[in-house]
Amino acid sequence: MCNRYRPPSRADIEAEWLIGNPPASQLWDEVLFPRGQGPFIRSSRDDAAYSRELVVGQWGLIPWFAKEPKLKYPTNNARSEELAIKASYKHPWARGQRCIIPAADFDEPNWESGKNVWWRFRRADGSPWGLAGLWNTWTDKATGEVHESYTLLTLNADADPLMSRMHKPDPKLAVDQQDKRSVIPLAPADYDQWLAGTVVEATELLRLADTAWFDAGPVVT
Repeated sequence: MCNRYRPPSRADIEAEWLIGNPPASQLWDEVLFPRGQGPFIRSSRDDAAYSRELVVGQWGLIPWFAKEPKLKYPTNNARSEELAIKASYKHPWARGQRCIIPAADFDEPNWESGKNVWWRFRRADGSPWGLAGLWNTWTDKATGEVHESYTLLTLNADADPLMSRMHKPDPKLAVDQQDKRSVIPLAPADYDQWLAGTVVEATELLRLADTAWFDAGPVVT
């Protein structure tokens, strides 16, 4: 589970994802928390062929059945194991509304000392992360206002040597039954398959990244 990350600079996003010049009016939060405004990349809705577009929306997917944009329950993270059945996510998943969430780094809590120590995760090669997500467009029936939104996909990480160390453990559960969660980093070679592939092709990419990708450690304040 991830509740805090930092987007890359506009220039780094343009260079990594080759999206051309996004409008300067697209602004996002410098540090993202749930329900904040962040950038995400999707297959362009106006291109009959295929190209990428940069969109800014709420971090917390607004499902079709929502009555208001600010939900009373969290949708900033979605369990990838439940995408095909969870009411909030099954339609975007089936329709191929997948996105890439750019992140310069993200933070997770480590409780190995008995108290919360925030760890920061960067890519070891200095590139920005491209994290797997879903997007949705929701229109307020009362005002006609259109809201873009997205969610960050997670995967069980109980067996992962790095990500299993994050989050507070439940003393009532065995080590391999904690359901520790991790974001899903995408390799650059897989960006197009994620954005434009079939559901089956996208499912192949729902996997944890090798620990060699990570530069991780306690946040230095």
